Amino acid sequence: MTPTLLELEDELTRLTLAPELGASIVNWTVRSTGQPLLRHSDQHALNTGLPGKLACYPLAPWSNRIAEGGFDCPDGWLALTPNSLTDPLPIHGSAWQQPWQIVSHTRDEIVLQLGSTTPFAYRARQRFHLSEGKLSIGLQVTHLAEHTAWHGLGLHPYFPRTTGTRLQAQARQVWLCDSTKLPIQLTSIPKDWDFSQPRVLPETLVDNGFCEWDGHCLIQQPDLGYELECQATGSDYYLLYCPVGLDFFCIEPVSHPVNAHHLPGRPGLRLLEQGQSTELGFSLHYRYANS
Repeated sequence: MTPTLLELEDELTRLTLAPELGASIVNWTVRSTGQPLLRHSDQHALNTGLPGKLACYPLAPWSNRIAEGGFDCPDGWLALTPNSLTDPLPIHGSAWQQPWQIVSHTRDEIVLQLGSTTPFAYRARQRFHLSEGKLSIGLQVTHLAEHTAWHGLGLHPYFPRTTGTRLQAQARQVWLCDSTKLPIQLTSIPKDWDFSQPRVLPETLVDNGFCEWDGHCLIQQPDLGYELECQATGSDYYLLYCPVGLDFFCIEPVSHPVNAHHLPGRPGLRLLEQGQSTELGFSLHYRYANS
C-alpha cells in the first residue's frame, strides 16, 4: 500500500513527508534542479515502509540504544523489547514506527501528531515549516501516563556524502563505545573527529555521541554546489554516524547521550509528570555555493 505523501514548497525547495511512515521526511530537494538536500528516497525506499530508508525521522521518547532490557522510573522498572531487525537493543523510541495524523496543512507549514501508548502514554507533535530555503522542524512530546517517566528526543536526518563533504559541529567531548555500540568512556575529542572548523569526514567508521555542543552545524557540499547552515535547540548533544563506503552520513541532534537511562545522573533526560512536555528544534538553511 502506497503511503499518503504531503508536500510543502517555498521559493527554493520542496519537502515531501509520509505521515503514515513515522512522520518521516521522504525528500527535501532544490526545486530548480531536483538536487537532494537530504538523502534521496526513491520509490523502492518508499515501498519498504521503513523510516530508516528515508531522509529523516523523529526519535521519541528516547534516542538511540537502551541497554539492560529497560530502565528504572520512580514507580518501578519499565521493560523494553528490541524493536528493530538490525539491532539487538531497543532503539530510537517508538514514534518512528507508528502512523501519525495530520493536524494542519497550510501553504508553508504542516503539523503532524501521534497518540502513543508504547512504551507508555504520550503525545508527540512535529511541526514542519518551509520558507526561503529554510526548513524548520519542531518536535514536542507531552507525557500522558499517570506515572512519571524519563523522556529524551532527537531527529535522525540522513545527508548526502561525497569525497568533498565537509562538516563543522563544535563539541567538547565524545563518548567512546564498546562492541555493542554503547558508550563506555567520555574523553576529549581526537584530532580526526575535531569539527570545530569545517573538515572532510573521516574515512573510518564513526558512530559516536558528541557532548557540549553549541547546536550549530555547517554542512558544506562543494561537489554538489550548496551548503546547509543548521541550528538545533534543546539539544546539547549530537550523534555522528559515518558508515564506511556509503554515500550518506548522519548528524543527529539529540537531547541526551546514548544509553543515558543507565549513565550517572541520566544526562539530558527529562523526568516528566502527566501533562508536562519537552521539545527539540532543528533548522536547516539551504544556500547555493559555487565552491
